[in-house]
Parts: sequence; structure tokens; C-alpha cells
Amino acid sequence: MCGIVGYIGKRNSLPVLLEGLKRLEYRGYDSAGVAVINSDSDIIFFKKAGKVKELESEFNKDLLNGNVGIGHTRWATHGEPNDTNAHPHFDEGRNIFLVHNGIIENYLSIKKKLSLEGFSFTSDTDSEILTNLVEYHFRHKNDFEVAVRMALTEVEGTYGIACICKAEPDKIIVARMGSPLMFGVGIDETIISSDAAAIVNYTKNVIYLEDGEFAVIRKGGFQLKTIKDEHIMREAQRIEYDLAEIEKGGFEHFMLKEICEQPESIQNTYRGRINFDTGLVKLGGLETVKDKLLSAKRFIITGCGTAWHAGLVGEYMLERYCRVPTEVEYASEFRYRQPIINSDDVVFVISQSGETADSLAAMKEAKRLGATTVGIVNVVGSTIAREVDAGTYIHAGPEIGVASTKAFTSQLMSLALITLMIAQNKGTIKERELDEMLRELKMLPDKIRQIIEKHKEYEFVAEEFKDSRNFLYLGRGFNFPVALEGALKLKEISYIHAEGYPAAEMKHGPIALIDENMPVVFIAPKDSTYDKIISNIEEIKARKGKIIALANDGDEDIKRYSDYIIHVPRTAPIFAPILNSIPLQFLSYFIATARGCNVDQPRNLAKSVTVE
Repeated sequence: MCGIVGYIGKRNSLPVLLEGLKRLEYRGYDSAGVAVINSDSDIIFFKKAGKVKELESEFNKDLLNGNVGIGHTRWATHGEPNDTNAHPHFDEGRNIFLVHNGIIENYLSIKKKLSLEGFSFTSDTDSEILTNLVEYHFRHKNDFEVAVRMALTEVEGTYGIACICKAEPDKIIVARMGSPLMFGVGIDETIISSDAAAIVNYTKNVIYLEDGEFAVIRKGGFQLKTIKDEHIMREAQRIEYDLAEIEKGGFEHFMLKEICEQPESIQNTYRGRINFDTGLVKLGGLETVKDKLLSAKRFIITGCGTAWHAGLVGEYMLERYCRVPTEVEYASEFRYRQPIINSDDVVFVISQSGETADSLAAMKEAKRLGATTVGIVNVVGSTIAREVDAGTYIHAGPEIGVASTKAFTSQLMSLALITLMIAQNKGTIKERELDEMLRELKMLPDKIRQIIEKHKEYEFVAEEFKDSRNFLYLGRGFNFPVALEGALKLKEISYIHAEGYPAAEMKHGPIALIDENMPVVFIAPKDSTYDKIISNIEEIKARKGKIIALANDGDEDIKRYSDYIIHVPRTAPIFAPILNSIPLQFLSYFIATARGCNVDQPRNLAKSVTVE
């Protein structure tokens, strides 16, 4: 959620810090700040509530001229968004400056201890407590590295930190426990960040910190250790994407760009995993657990938000085609309800970032209880990707918009591939049906392009309903989770209240809301549920609700029931959620932009939720 940037090297650090903070804006934040060690070994800092551009307007850049610095974008957990609570934080004597992602759970007891030692505090944050704790140990040991390490042995909770010391101005110390942190190793320079997006412009060689690790970074290199002072040797990993992939590329918003990238992102997800000549589906990342997948008595899928919706679609897929009981769990609730997990269970963990705190905790709990864990992740080298027993990357490419679009459809594609691989090996799918699915799969990118080409239709519908206060989304079968996801997209970026339901559940409460001012989006493909959906549409129409129907190309019958129709190409049921999601992404996008909302950085939201 929060973003950390640091630099040490030969350059002036300030431009690197500011560029890095701007690269991290997509993660969501409410304040920003920087601290730079200048040529006189003084630490000059500025911090401010609001955007990075507002921070820039506050200071004289000539004052912040030095080769060592740290920066931060904050998403408030402890204390409201204001200048005082913004990072970096520092002790009263301004010797230690620190930026922190995460939550220090025992900060109140530490604060009490430090208060008795004469320390005072100005902010409402847990991070300021940690800063002063480092200074407390520095006063006793007169050694920056030892002080940080001793402070971290006292804290409970999660952290990713970068800190500098006026008394030892030649280094930055970083550490991690439960909050992502990495550093890029360049030529005579090191760039620190919580996200590779701030590093890729300078180097593609990255060291990822693991939990309980600690690095002392100097201009000439770095030392990697555990917090217990055990030395670690680790090779740098390579960032696989280019800077161009995290630029807008001529689009007005990242979200629009990422919606329009879905023909390519879907193709990238299945590329190399299907032999269309033989019909063989193979996912190399799952080979080590293939026997577990084929013998599993139960599948459990866990995720948060959009990833949870993808999991619900996966439940339909796995039960229908693999004939394995499947449950979908909110990752945030999974470990708190004392789940019953067996050694022949397989737990799928879905996370775009691979850093979602609740999903990571659910994965660890599943492993502790003896299940096989499988990651479905986008970000290469992320924590979940490293810690699961096996996994598959969705290969959607960097997703910058906070509201997930291409990552969602690529998650659906990955779940479909896993389903087909298992069903094929277990013999629970007929060869003729599999062949038909693979023919449809091959056509998906072109069908998505057809949907994108009709964007003006969605824009027209959006203009009609941009002032609505509520929306209802209804679907059945594979498309019930699509209704949930469509409603979530609208809520996230337009701030219009929206709910998704199975269409038949409308009669059990939501129908009370229907009047002439209520737009209702029906996902109504010509499948086995079509007649039931038409009946549900008529129930809404009888109560004067406004009907927006998402129907298959060539469906003329639905015109008599609907006020507005959005046509979508027909495909196999297993892939229908992919195609049906995309017009709903467009609809949300156009409604939000018509309302003047910031679709890439919606209020109060963060791209990657790395705190519980």
C-alpha cells in the first residue's frame, strides 16, 4: 500500500526519489515526503499531505542536494492524513530518519517505555515510535546497524523500512518483515523500493528481501544479513518488463490502456501452455505438484476482492469439469475461523501482486496445516510466488490502475487452464468437448478485440446512467461472479453504490429497491440459464427498473425486454466470464470519467493491500 524509495550512489538523489514516488502513486496514498543527506551530512526533509506534485511545490530543490536519500508515500493506518503524520519520521534530535510500511502492533508498549526514558512524540503514528526506538539503541551502542537490528528484535507486527542516520551518513539500512522491499543493484548505485516500478528505469537486477532480513547498503555495495546478524549470499534476480510497459502509451488513463491490452494479456497467459495440434494442456510451474492436483479430495481457493471473484468462477470450473469439491474463502477470514485442512487438500492462492497480506497469511496457514499450496500470481519474484509449493504466473504484465482489469481476466484464464489440465489428465472431460473449448480459446483474443472496437456503445450507456445513485448487477452460473466483479468495478472508481447478486436471489430482498430510477445490469448469454434470466428481467421490467442487458451477438429476442443492449460474442461457458467482464469494465470506466473521478487512483484505495 504505502511506497518506499531510497537511493545511494553518485547521482543527486532527489530526482530519483521523486521519480520513484511518482511511479508508486498508483499504489494509493494520502501524503508524501523525502529526506536527503546533503554534502554537509545534514539531513534535509520535506513532507506533506496530498500528492507528490504538491510536495514538490513546497521545497527548494537546491537544499536537497545529496547522494543519499529516502522517500515515502503513506496510506494512513495510525493517524489521519496530515503533514505531521507523513513520512519520513525522525527522533527529537533528528539523527535517525525512517520510512516504514506495515503496522507495529506493540507500538503502545514501546511508546510507554520510551516516554519513561524522556522521549517525546509529535505524530499519531506507530512509525514514529519505531524511529525513536532505533535512536534509543543508537544512544546506548553508538552503532547505526546494531541500533536498527536491536530495535527490530523488540517490535511485533509487519514492516518494510529504510532508514538513514546523520551520524553515519554513508549508508542506508533496510529491513523486511511481512511488507515487500527490494533493492536494485546498478553500477555504483543502489535504488531501494517496495515496488520494482521505481527501480526498472535504473537497473533490472534486483535483490528481494525475505522476512527477517536486513541489508546495509553503501555506495560501494551491500551486506545482506538476517536480523540475527547471520550473513546471507543471494544472486540478483532480473526484472522481466520494460519501462514502456508502465507508461500510459498515449492512453488517457492506465485503466483504459489495461482494458485494451486484454487480447494480448490473455494470449500471454495461455501462450506455451497449450499444444493446439495435440490438445495437450501443460503448466510447467505445476509439474512438481501434478500428482497432488490429480489426487486431491478438495480444492480451496482463497483471495481478496477481485481475486476472490476470480476464485468463485474457478469453483464453477473445477467442480463442473474436474468433479472435485471446491470451496472459495475470503483470505482475510480464512485463518481466523480455524479451518479444517487435510494433507490431500490443495489450496490455490490468487493475488495479482503476490504481496497481499491476508492472502499471504492464508497461504502460510494452509501450509502449516499440511495442505499443498499453489499460487496464481502476476508479479514475478513476489512473496507468495516464492513461498507456495508450486504456482503459475498469469503473465498479464504490469497492472498500474488500482481497479484490476487485465489481471482479473488473466486469473480467469489461468484457472481455466488449470481446470482443463486436471480434467484432461483425470478423464473427466470428453475429448470432443475439450477440442471445442480449445477452438474457442484460440479465438478469444479476436473476440476481445471485437468487444473493444464497440467501446462507443458502452460510452453511450454510461452517459445515460452517470448520475445514478445505485446499480444492481445480476447473473447466473459462471456469470454470477461476473456480476459481483462488475458491481465492484463501479463502486471502486465511480463511487456509485452497486451490488451484485445471483439473478434468482433478487426476489429474496433486493427487488424491494427496484423503481424507475434503478438501473439493473443483466448478464444474459444464450446458455442453459437464458430462459431463467429472461424471467428475472421481466420481474424487474414489471417494476419499471431500467434494464441494461449484456447479451450474445445475434440475440434479437432480448430487445423486447431491455432498455439498452450490449452485445458480446458467444463462446464456451468456461470462457464466457472473460468476455462478459470486459464491457462491464468499460461501463465502469466511462461512468467514472463522466463523473470526473480519478479512475487510476480512486480515493481510499490501494493497488496492493500489504497490511491486514
